[in-house]
Amino acid sequence: MRTPTTVLAILLTVATSAPSLHAQSTHVASQAALDAAIQQKVDDTAAHRAAVLRMLERDEVKAVAGRVGVDLTTSAAAVTTMQGQELAAAAAQAQQVEQALAGGASTIVISTTTIIIALLVIILLIVAID
Repeated sequence: MRTPTTVLAILLTVATSAPSLHAQSTHVASQAALDAAIQQKVDDTAAHRAAVLRMLERDEVKAVAGRVGVDLTTSAAAVTTMQGQELAAAAAQAQQVEQALAGGASTIVISTTTIIIALLVIILLIVAID
């Protein structure tokens, strides 16, 4: 009677400890992959902050801030505390402003009214010359 009880106790011990031992040995991602993902996030955040701070250093931005009464020192300090979506949105806006200030617009938009006025001026010039 002692042997079946001992065998049953050993089987129950192995059965209950096997899942926990197996769970400790498997990982979804390696430590190197986790480290790389964290480093990428840190690099992205630093790049976003640098873009916003670079925009705050532009003379055009300083001039507008001075007219409106915004203290850029306080704004720069606020940028250092921004994170996540708020920082990404500010960096995207800074990039748009930088492209606009650098003359990065590659399209010219002429409204219909401008075209009509230009055609009327040309017609008036032709009539006046004849």
